[in-house]
Amino acid sequence: MSKFIYLTATPEALIASMLPPAEFGSYLSTGTKKRNKGQVIFFEVDLSQIEKLIDMESLNRRCVPKEDGKPKSSVYLSVYKTLEMIPLSALKSLYLTADNGTLLELKKTPYNSSKEVEGKLYLFQELCPVTPLVASGLTPSAFVKRLTDGSTPIVLPKLFFVDLKLGELATNPIKGSAEYLPYSNVGHLRDCLEILKGEYEKHMKTVQRIYSGTLLYRTIETGFYVGSKNELFYYPYPDMTELENTNYEFFRSI
Repeated sequence: MSKFIYLTATPEALIASMLPPAEFGSYLSTGTKKRNKGQVIFFEVDLSQIEKLIDMESLNRRCVPKEDGKPKSSVYLSVYKTLEMIPLSALKSLYLTADNGTLLELKKTPYNSSKEVEGKLYLFQELCPVTPLVASGLTPSAFVKRLTDGSTPIVLPKLFFVDLKLGELATNPIKGSAEYLPYSNVGHLRDCLEILKGEYEKHMKTVQRIYSGTLLYRTIETGFYVGSKNELFYYPYPDMTELENTNYEFFRSI
């Protein structure tokens, strides 16, 4: 049986499995007896690029079929600084699961920063290795560079995050409509965005320090980003019409 390597984002862990992505996502989301329930976000990792970074002897000894011949579901390889140790080039597709186990694959693509929109505000949910919800006047490429290049007192080795919808608040945080934004404290969000709009030397403002562990997939704006310094990869997220047409099962689950 084949072996797969996965990097889960929340919580952060490197896991070996004999299950292909769809079965692995369902296993983590619902458990073996369908008594568990929760969404999961994970990358598939190219094993050939990390063989020297992990204990291959342990992996090959533990990741074997069970006595009844069924594939091994999970073998934990690391739960600490996992994203930090994995080369960005080793990250393959990104997978999102709904809490019923349905799965959406997002393909990795180089990011074209020339298409970024300047002069608007963004809302970024950081996912790994830290998890605050942050409002920012920085574009995605500038945001990840600012947090990973050592130019500020707070430095991260790498960052995985997602861009969330702001609607009219992206350009008019005070009077813009928030009618279709399902965030719990829109008043506080407006305050954070207003501060960023008025203080040109302030580029980031924490909206929420503690991540609930559940991402509202319908609030995703452009997609997911993972990078360090000047290296950034992008996982585009389809709009709702495209998602309904291409993966109706996942669409209905969110």
